[in-house]
Amino acid sequence: MSPEGNQSYERRTDSGIEIRPVYGPADLEGWDPAVSLGEPGQEPYTRGVHPDMYRSRLWTMRQYAGFGTAESTNNRFKFLLSAGQTGLSCAFDLPTQMGYDSDHEKSEGEVGKVGVAIDSLADMRLLLADLPLDKVTTSMTINSTASILLLLYQLVAEEQGVPGDQLGGTIQNDILKEYVARGTYIYPPRPSMRLITDTFTYCAEHMANWNTISISGYHIREAGSTAVQELAFTLANGIAYVEAAIAAGLAVDAFAPRLSFFWNAHNNLFEEVAKFRAARRMWARIMTERFGAKDPRSKALRFHTQTGGSTLTAQQPENNIVRVSIQALSAALGGTQSLHTNGFDEALGLPTERAAKIALRTQQVIGFESGVADTVDPLAGSYYVESLTDAVERGALEYLERIDRLGGAVAAIEARFMQDEIEQAAYADAKAVEDGEKVVVGVNRFVEELHEPTEVFPIDIGLQRSQIERTKRVRAERDQAAVDAALQRVSAAARGTENLLVPMKAALSAMATLGEVSDVLRAEFGAYEPV
Repeated sequence: MSPEGNQSYERRTDSGIEIRPVYGPADLEGWDPAVSLGEPGQEPYTRGVHPDMYRSRLWTMRQYAGFGTAESTNNRFKFLLSAGQTGLSCAFDLPTQMGYDSDHEKSEGEVGKVGVAIDSLADMRLLLADLPLDKVTTSMTINSTASILLLLYQLVAEEQGVPGDQLGGTIQNDILKEYVARGTYIYPPRPSMRLITDTFTYCAEHMANWNTISISGYHIREAGSTAVQELAFTLANGIAYVEAAIAAGLAVDAFAPRLSFFWNAHNNLFEEVAKFRAARRMWARIMTERFGAKDPRSKALRFHTQTGGSTLTAQQPENNIVRVSIQALSAALGGTQSLHTNGFDEALGLPTERAAKIALRTQQVIGFESGVADTVDPLAGSYYVESLTDAVERGALEYLERIDRLGGAVAAIEARFMQDEIEQAAYADAKAVEDGEKVVVGVNRFVEELHEPTEVFPIDIGLQRSQIERTKRVRAERDQAAVDAALQRVSAAARGTENLLVPMKAALSAMATLGEVSDVLRAEFGAYEPV
């Protein structure tokens, strides 16, 4: 029965886990808190990765920003820092993500639209102008070209007198989920994995405090997966990265402490909390039992959370403030290390300054007024939450076993296993909304015919022209012979075994563009074409 007809209808989480009317001791029969919970800051980290969690320090409030030119994004960074944000997070436009300069024919109409356009060191200088890179940490949502953006960031920091070992931040650098869910890949999976392991090695030597990857479930969830699928497929990708790094000759405890994760937060409050807690417990056991990690930092799953973009509605957009608040609360209750809250207007366009400030204030109210930060893991011991945490973990383990039988995450992606599972889940969810079985306020229930106009972020149609002009000036003013020689060294490294980031940094320092470096690698590695 639907909610309309009978209030005693069967209830399930978004992952299909049945929810009973009441939970009690019988639901945790045989459950051992010493095994399943432990203490905060200790294995299996179910209760959090730090002993005091938010009593010592709140999560980093890291609002996502990035649009148009480097100058306009730099201004938004400064606005957010002045409003109390405690970390930077940068989005890049589609051409930058795909390894094309702004003047490439494939960039037409996309420059600066969904993020900032970065073509060269000149752009990165403008993006980071007057920012205290030795004090603020920066997260960059970039994958195929992650190593290029990291090197540009390092070059600007060095120009400002900040050495690599004093830089803190994260590059997403998670290419496997691009094949699964998002599509901003350039090269085939296996050479892409080489770029990632080269980045691990480079950062261990030159940027020891940088998080070299943010293994992302966020986009898997945005593509339509369930919470259980998000957890399972993300951990499977994490296993693949660890295996690739070990195969490349790295010791697990040399790189694993810098691995981080990136989760989505949706509206089912308790399932989301259970997912975050299960993720820590599962990763601790995977790193201990499968990879023999000894360093506690290798086993402690640290993560960033972003509220669910796909849950936001264009209808009655102010309702999204409530949705984002619930989702942010789940991340805080689940023990996130940093958090981005979406603007209420993001179903309509990029967030306006007003929406961005409300989103940041949402985090601040939760952190400073709600009381959730006063004690560690406040839902621990709940019959319902512990039972649900176990159920989410069981479902994710079943998926991991299936992926292992297929030969691991890369083989499962090549066989389209994850993609097909996500497509089926997305279809089932859309059908439930269409049939009215799943209520979305303002969309299929409590609908209003009249719509008040909402302020929408303006798009500068002259942006692409000015960005192209700057990139052309860079090419005209540089030493072309030095650029050509540097790019030849990148090509030779791609054919051999040298760490690619070393010649790439030299080329970018000589003012080679992002597109030119990417094209050299395209020529050597090929471009990925999905089956």
